Amino acid sequence: MTQTNAIKIFEEKKVRAVWDDQTEEWYFSVIDVIAVLTESERPRKYWDDLKRKLKKEGSQLSEDIGQLKLPASDGKLYKTDVATTEQLFRLIQSVPSPKAEPFKLWMAQVAKERLDQIQDPELSINQALMDYKRLGYSDNWINQRLKSIEIRKELTDEWKRHGLQEGVQFATLTDIIYQTKSNNK
Repeated sequence: MTQTNAIKIFEEKKVRAVWDDQTEEWYFSVIDVIAVLTESERPRKYWDDLKRKLKKEGSQLSEDIGQLKLPASDGKLYKTDVATTEQLFRLIQSVPSPKAEPFKLWMAQVAKERLDQIQDPELSINQALMDYKRLGYSDNWINQRLKSIEIRKELTDEWKRHGLQEGVQFATLTDIIYQTKSNNK
């Protein structure tokens, strides 16, 4: 597992984070996030109390949170409770803090948009188009991308019809196609 440590700044306060290449996820220091959200003098104690409260309420969040070695103020690496982005969102929902409120509102809006997209899948396509444009991609690139997604879907559907299973078999065939395409250029 290759990890890259980073310091994220939120409202002029440091939040230690680590990127894991294997899981392709950021892991954030729970104590640092608690310190930012609550402005507590003792964020570690706050987190311990919150873990007990969550456990009493039946939440699995504190049990799902892992530990990674992160640099401390003395420069040494110590095991620290860390949370993925998803876990962090759940944690923020559990923290009664005015600083958490903007996150909660944003999460509610994202959840509403996702539920709307489930009801009307065309909204997902429109969102993808807007996101690609916002990221600066040309209309031609966007059209090519959508076509390649459609072709890949047709291809994988055909593989499924012939009894192939997702995972290793799909990866092997995709590799063969990619290598053949690369060699024909």
